[in-house]
Amino acid sequence: MRSGFACIVGRPNVGKSTLTNALVGQKVAITSDRPQTTRHTIRGIVHRPEGQLILVDTPGVHRPRTLLGERLNALVSDTWSEVDVIVMCFPANEKIGPGDRFIAEQLAAVPRARKVAVVTKTDTMDKQAIGEQLMAVHKLGIDLGIDWAEIVPTSAVKNDQVELLSELLIKMLPEGPALYPDGELTDEPEMVMMAELIREVALEGVHDELPHSIAVVIDEMALRADRPEDRPLMDVFAIIYVERESQKHIVIGRGGSRLKEVGIQARESISKLLGVPVHLDLRVKIAKDWQRDPKQLSRLGF
Repeated sequence: MRSGFACIVGRPNVGKSTLTNALVGQKVAITSDRPQTTRHTIRGIVHRPEGQLILVDTPGVHRPRTLLGERLNALVSDTWSEVDVIVMCFPANEKIGPGDRFIAEQLAAVPRARKVAVVTKTDTMDKQAIGEQLMAVHKLGIDLGIDWAEIVPTSAVKNDQVELLSELLIKMLPEGPALYPDGELTDEPEMVMMAELIREVALEGVHDELPHSIAVVIDEMALRADRPEDRPLMDVFAIIYVERESQKHIVIGRGGSRLKEVGIQARESISKLLGVPVHLDLRVKIAKDWQRDPKQLSRLGF
């Protein structure tokens, strides 16, 4: 039996969260086609007869422009020093650039963990392009002195070679007992996961209008007292924070239409998470320039 931790790293929007969900077999990390979606290190747990792999999906490493960005980068560095394996993602549909090299240079300086390169999004490119990317990743390792333990092409969307990757990672872990009970898929608190599910839906469809200035806090949750035991209803009160009045109008939409749609979609996901019907009350508030304010960052959980 083997057990241990693997950290998934890479530039923003290279498929880290999608890969985490595919390896676990269930959604534990929110995904978006916008960069900087992940704000927390989400632990997903992969159970196999031969071992238990705990995946840490970190925020994408980037050159920070705000205090929030600095804190997210620090979170990644702290995580790297504590894991057994570091998985670096390179998308098949993008050439290796300065951002990849910037992260790989830092990776080369981490002495203990074994390093694995994963070429993601292989469903978007043909075999020749994938082969060229695999060779480019190999060359990057040589240039920077990184001895890749494995270089694996995968498509999380098509579930291609995901099982192979999990087997390879488990073989790299130290011998030891399972660290989590069988069947547990994440150790992320329910309230944090609910907030992330709301934020994921709130980010959809606002690509160019709204940057990543959204934070969500679960203000209160409780089973409704006047309901019979066989018909429970969970009341969830959540606040969506934005930085400016213009962003508030975007999130709410004309006549509240967009906020209503966010509530419908998020309520369904939260109900599946909790296993009971949910009444979701959403409010939108302004926390001016919260990404740059240490006090507000702490209040919002960063």
